[in-house]
Amino acid sequence: MKEVIIYTDGACSYNPGPGGWAAILIYGEHRKEISGGEKKTTNNRMELTAVIEALKRLKVPCKVKIYSDSAYIVNCFLQKWYVKWERTGFKKNEDLWRELLQLVRKHQVEFIKVKGHSDDALNNRCDELARAEVQKIMNAD
Repeated sequence: MKEVIIYTDGACSYNPGPGGWAAILIYGEHRKEISGGEKKTTNNRMELTAVIEALKRLKVPCKVKIYSDSAYIVNCFLQKWYVKWERTGFKKNEDLWRELLQLVRKHQVEFIKVKGHSDDALNNRCDELARAEVQKIMNAD
């Protein structure tokens, strides 16, 4: 199984407001940066979108380590909150959680919490890319 490392981040100006997401995918010597944004969204939706968009780029089942500063996402998987949510209903972001769960189940995924805005260069790069997407949206208005 191919081993892929993914760093993700989301950003939002106001909440809700213009938002951006970003991910860095690393496979061996290859590195790919992806990002995007939405005019009216929330930070949690952008965090989820970053992971979804990164996993969508994988063409075959992979062993994946996802590094995120989102406690919302990392704790959901580490503490298996999604099991209850699937049984009792999602309170928020159901569309994105369902899509993410479907993608995660195609791969062997490990979620790893990183401290945001610290000395992790790849997390900082994702933050920079996500904030740039927010700025693009704000400048377009």
